[in-house]
This record gives sequence, structure tokens and C-alpha cells, in this order.
Amino acid sequence: MKYHLLFAASIAAMSLAGCKKDADPATDMATTAPATEATATVAAESPGQSFANVAAASDTFEIETSKLALTKGSAAKVKTFAQQMIDAHTDTTAKLKAAAAAATPAIMPVSTLIAAQQAKLDGLAAKSGADFDSAYAAIQVAAHQETLDALQGYSAGGDVPSLNAFAKQLVPIVTAHLNMAKSL
Repeated sequence: MKYHLLFAASIAAMSLAGCKKDADPATDMATTAPATEATATVAAESPGQSFANVAAASDTFEIETSKLALTKGSAAKVKTFAQQMIDAHTDTTAKLKAAAAAATPAIMPVSTLIAAQQAKLDGLAAKSGADFDSAYAAIQVAAHQETLDALQGYSAGGDVPSLNAFAKQLVPIVTAHLNMAKSL
């Protein structure tokens, strides 16, 4: 089971690192090394730590992309969704920290974006108006699907009871966010 969770966390990290809808062969080579580094880092961590890091980075990514949407988006529904995501992911960050602190030994989630997330954030920052809205919507769908996959994987057999409960609690919430993102 431990290897299954490690594999699931590694897949989640690789998914986050490799999910680029508008891939450019020149930038794909640049993101291959960081994805491999992220996978190697995940392999050296416990499954609980890996999951906590993926969840924390996901929250950070959602918050930062949504902050951009408040200033660069043009559609009211995009801005409304963005504010909902900032509020929701700020809340889940607090819940994640509490669940991780309840672990024995305590886990400290690392919220640093992986290279692919940073690249998407940087690309999004270069857009505005309708182009921004379209790119933001696509990023939100992909990010919420990846997060949902990670939550479902960890909730199916996570090795840290408090993180397992956290993952189970968030599955319906992230499912709702995914459906909202699909309707943008």
C-alpha cells in the first residue's frame, strides 16, 4: 500500500508538471528536467508529506491564478469564480495545515509551486481580457481535475489518518469547483 500511495503521489506530481494544453516543443524540453526533479523529490518523501506538498502547491496555484483573474479577467463570472477560489483555497490551506499538524510526527506542507505551475502562472500573467478568461478557465479545469485525482488517490488509502480525512472531506468540494470551472 505504501508503494501505491508513493506511486499515486508521483503521478500527481508528474501530472501537475506535465499538463500543458498548448505545449510548445521548445518549452517542453525545459519543463522535462524540473518534472523529473519534482518526481525525485517526491520519491524521497513519505507518502503523507508528498500528498501534503501537492495539496499545498495546488492551493497556492489556485490562489495566485485567481488573484490574477481579479485584475486581468474581463468577464464578471470569471472574477466571481476567482474570488470564490481565493476564499475556498485559503480555507483549505488552513484545513490542510491543521490536518498535517495532527499527524504523528507532524507534517509541514510545502506550498512551493512546481516548475510547470510557475510556467502556467507566468503565461497567464502575460494575458488579459478575453484571452485571459479563456486561458484561466482552461487552467482551472485542468488544475481542479489534477487536484481531484490526487485527493481521490490519497483518500482511498492514505497512510496519515488526518490527511486521509482531509482528502475525503475535500473530494465533493473540489468536484463542485471542477464543475464550476467547466462552466466558465
